[in-house]
Amino acid sequence: MTSLSASLVRGAVTSPFKRAGQPDAALPSGRLTRPAAPVAPEPLAAYRKICGFAESGPLPVTYPHVLAFPLTMRLMTGRAFPLPVLGLVHTWIEITPHRTVRVDEALELAVYARELTAHRRGTEVTMVTEARVAGELVWESRSGYLSRHRRPAGETPPPPPASPAAEELPAAAEWRLPGDLGRRYGAVSGDRNPIHLHPLTARLFGFPRAIAHGMWTVARCLAEVGESAELFSVRAEFKAPVLLPATVTYAADPAGNAFALRGAEGRVHLVGAVTRPGQGDTP
Repeated sequence: MTSLSASLVRGAVTSPFKRAGQPDAALPSGRLTRPAAPVAPEPLAAYRKICGFAESGPLPVTYPHVLAFPLTMRLMTGRAFPLPVLGLVHTWIEITPHRTVRVDEALELAVYARELTAHRRGTEVTMVTEARVAGELVWESRSGYLSRHRRPAGETPPPPPASPAAEELPAAAEWRLPGDLGRRYGAVSGDRNPIHLHPLTARLFGFPRAIAHGMWTVARCLAEVGESAELFSVRAEFKAPVLLPATVTYAADPAGNAFALRGAEGRVHLVGAVTRPGQGDTP
């Protein structure tokens, strides 16, 4: 958590000197790694509780992302990273577990930047996270982070294909999210981005109130999908921020393959899809 806080400070200092949309921008070629280390039980227990996962069982499918996030931030706030970290928006995540990860296994973590792509609202970078046990790749993820800026005329990519009709998924649960959820999840995850902590700090970045962490929303939905011995891959897209406090609706199809998080007046905050073995490729 200390290294993550240091990265946030470094990002605030270096962001004004970076500009998205440079035609010759290049990503750092190396990767950042963390040697194998056991999972600390107390932070894991706190994470399970705030996200709604079972108190015991395999490592929650989203937790390696949390463990590796300090590496991600260190890379994205480094000199070689071309985009300003302030204002980056987490737009989507794909998670692929290759086998069940036990909580007593020591995880080696690695993070690297894969590619820069044009987005209709700016430039998007794809970050890759990998977790290994004794050299075996057991878990990996890809995440998209958007740096918003104007694109030159004629260079705006078309909008992405429409997502599944999240508005039509049947409601399964209603959650009341407290105003301090961002501070509580930040204490557990180490992600103390000011937009999540307090209305005053959120307003500095254009939000009327603090917003929930996107990774909390996807983790809470996947906790509702349920943990089992059966592996599943997931893709989630973050559509709109959840302003805190809030009342949100978790919706899912009867088979539990598609899910969404909806807010007031049906506004869609998150859409996701789960792929289980035998159902096809990773979403």
